[in-house]
Amino acid sequence: MLGVRRAFWGVLVSTALGLSGVLLFSPSSPAAAAENDTATLVAKPVALPDMVLGAATAPITIVEYSSLTCPHCAAFAENVFPMLQSKYIDTGKVRFVSREFPLDFKAAAGSMLARCAANGDASKFFEATTMLFKQQQELVNQTTATLTAIGAKFGMNQPAVEACVKDDASLDKLQADQNFAYKELKVGATPTFFINGEQFKGAMSFEELEAKLAPLLKH
Repeated sequence: MLGVRRAFWGVLVSTALGLSGVLLFSPSSPAAAAENDTATLVAKPVALPDMVLGAATAPITIVEYSSLTCPHCAAFAENVFPMLQSKYIDTGKVRFVSREFPLDFKAAAGSMLARCAANGDASKFFEATTMLFKQQQELVNQTTATLTAIGAKFGMNQPAVEACVKDDASLDKLQADQNFAYKELKVGATPTFFINGEQFKGAMSFEELEAKLAPLLKH
């Protein structure tokens, strides 16, 4: 891992890695499923602070594990999330938690940048990830330039961007969270959603998502 970190920025400025669908940290095979309730495990605090939109009292909590280089995640962010936000998150019905599950180093760098840009402000984090999803091809093909340009929109200069994505402590936490998701929650691909603790794998249209929410809102 130390060797990986020493080469981290060099990897970013190299040509595209072509690692779509490959786990960034190659975690060990998951152990046998524990008896713990999945909802309890999903709610367990992770190493990085959760980025959350919506009321803490919302009857539904959605946790999404996504990668910034995952096309299906980008489609969800562009086509589904805006409607989910306006109809359910902003109206107090859904609490939405975004967690990173980077499929490659470019996605990891983007996630780290989004957190640096946000500086703890969830709304800024979602703003940054929206920009990164919209520029997904640029992130893959021109990683350094894309990160620098997006960082600049949040007042970060080139040295600040480089320092952000080379931060070992953040990378350790990102790894720990991904390993937890893989081993304990059986997340193996993106996007993966947990709706009040129930796992749903793969892309969903707004209509498909809404159909899963409707029964949970009935009293």
